[in-house]
Amino acid sequence: MMNDDLHEAVKKCLDILEENVEILANLEFDLESENEDELTPNMELHQLYDLAEDVSESAKLKRAESNLTRRQTEDSF
Repeated sequence: MMNDDLHEAVKKCLDILEENVEILANLEFDLESENEDELTPNMELHQLYDLAEDVSESAKLKRAESNLTRRQTEDSF
């Protein structure tokens, strides 16, 4: 019974940690990209396409970093 309680407590801690890591990563990303949020008027279609690709790659990297952090946290227990 004590092992079950300990397991649940550790799981709750890991869940809280995972949520906070994502929040902090999102805040960091928002602060870093705040200066990049200005759009340039009259962009060409190929520039808009490149911009969309960059945003997609950035989101994938952010998700990969979050997943890596989560796995490292889980492995440490």
